[in-house]
Order: sequence, then C-alpha cells, then structure tokens
Amino acid sequence: MAYLDNIAVFVRVVELGNLSAAGRDMRISPAVASNRIKELEKHLGVRLFNRTTRQLMPTEHGTVFYNGAKQVLDAIVEAEAAVSALSGQPRGTIRVTAPLGLGRRLIASGIPDFHDKYPDIEVRLRLSDHNVDILKEGIDVAFRLGVIEDSSLRLRGIMDCERVLVASPQYLETRGEPQDVQELIGRKHDCLMLRYPSSREFYWMLQTENGPQKFEFRGPFDSDDGDVLTGWAVAGRGIVNKPRFEVAPYLRDGRLRVILQKTPPTPVQLAAVYPHKKLQDPKVRLLLDFMAERCQRLIRDILAES
Repeated sequence: MAYLDNIAVFVRVVELGNLSAAGRDMRISPAVASNRIKELEKHLGVRLFNRTTRQLMPTEHGTVFYNGAKQVLDAIVEAEAAVSALSGQPRGTIRVTAPLGLGRRLIASGIPDFHDKYPDIEVRLRLSDHNVDILKEGIDVAFRLGVIEDSSLRLRGIMDCERVLVASPQYLETRGEPQDVQELIGRKHDCLMLRYPSSREFYWMLQTENGPQKFEFRGPFDSDDGDVLTGWAVAGRGIVNKPRFEVAPYLRDGRLRVILQKTPPTPVQLAAVYPHKKLQDPKVRLLLDFMAERCQRLIRDILAES
C-alpha cells in the first residue's frame, strides 16, 4: 500500500509541477511528499525529477514511469468504481471545481448535505474564476457557466441562465444611462471585465435585431474575480455583465439596475463537465444528480424572490 501511495504522490507532483501543490491536493505536507518521492526513486534506482527553484520537471525515466503509473492508478480507480456499483455503497474522493460566485452561492453549501447523504464519499472543493485544467489537475467534476468547447470532456447541462447588464443608480445618475450598445463601444461608459491569463472574457455577446453579436469593450480596470466586479458595480464604478441570479439581491433592493434591455447578453448555460471515463463512477453520478437538482431549485428560488 505504501508503494501505491508513493506512486500516487509522484503522479500528482508531475501533474501539478511542485511538491507543495501536490501535498495540498493530497492533504500531506511537502516534507512527506518529498520523502515519498525519495523512497520511490530509491526503489527504482533512478532519478525521477530534475529539480529547479520553482518547479520539478520529470526526467526521461520519470516521464516513462509516469505514463505507466498513471495507467495503473486509473485502472485502480475504475476497479473501485465497478466494485462500488456492485455493492451499492459508493465511496472514495471526488475533486470538484467551480467559479467563485457560482461555487459560493450554489455548490459550497451543498457539499455538507451531500456528505450527510453519502458519508463514505469525501468531496474536495476548489473555487476559482481561472480556467482549471481538469485533466491535468485530476478534477472529477467542474461546474461551469458558459460555452464548453473541450471535446475531451463530457457535458451535462443543468439549466440556461439569463444574463443582464447592470449598473448602480449612482453610476447612471453621474454618467447617464446608455441607450444603445454604441455608447459602450465609444468609451462613454466604463465596462467592468473579467480577465485573467488565457481568459476569453474580453467581449460580451449581446442579442441584437440581427441576432447574437460579439462586442469588444474596454474599461479602466478589470479583475479575475467575478464578485469583485459586482462589488465595483454596486459602488458606482461601472457596468457589469452577470447572470441574473448572481445579482438578484442587488436588483431587488435597488443597488443595481438592469440597462440596455433591448440588447441583453445572450443566456449562459450552467453545466457540469467531467472526463469521459468518470461517467461510469457511481459517486460522480450521484454528485451530478444531487447538484443538478439543487442548483435548479436554488436558482428558481432566488429569481422568485426578486
């Protein structure tokens, strides 16, 4: 068992690039992760990594061993899933990721309830507005708002969500309420954009008389956290494009107002994506069913109150 644990640590170090990240992911200290790698190198009689100050890169031996070790671990996971399906008692760990706003509002609060229902399943939740590499980082399920284009992943649609352009009454009183999209393009207004490395949120897709069209906007500042953008909009610093359910409380109490209702953003799909092989894992199916029903119910309740 210790040998398999060492292999598992080695695989995560290769995938995440350093001992600290692998240790956090596997809930062990960097020192323990380092010792496991040393034990594995001693057993194999070769060096598995070239060590730099920032990252561990696999050697030629390490790359060869990783390819075989990954297949072994995947086979074990599939075997465990098959046994769980037969026994009717799913167990194990699920790694889940979601954007910050979506995760805080809909996913995080449901994790304890899911665990109460299935106490043999552990859930590790990672919230980030950055694009997480699901395959590289060993994610089992990712909840997303937007277009999913990765053909290596399976998608389960949960529901379509209306998006709105919103600004605060303070901002609209100071800058004037835009009457058409051209006023946004002409820099007469400040658009608050979600940006981060490899982000595609440099434009807004709006519904026009001629159908959906892509418009590129600019603003004086941006952020990689969607909730920061909402906070700036509430503070009167600009216009933001958000799912209606995320800003419903602010619309309800008047801190934000919907603008340009004749050219609203196109709806966005709330979906769960996961690697193809995870479809056969009973615990993944249980989580998908549980969270899909929960998200639909919570969003309907949020919108009903507004």
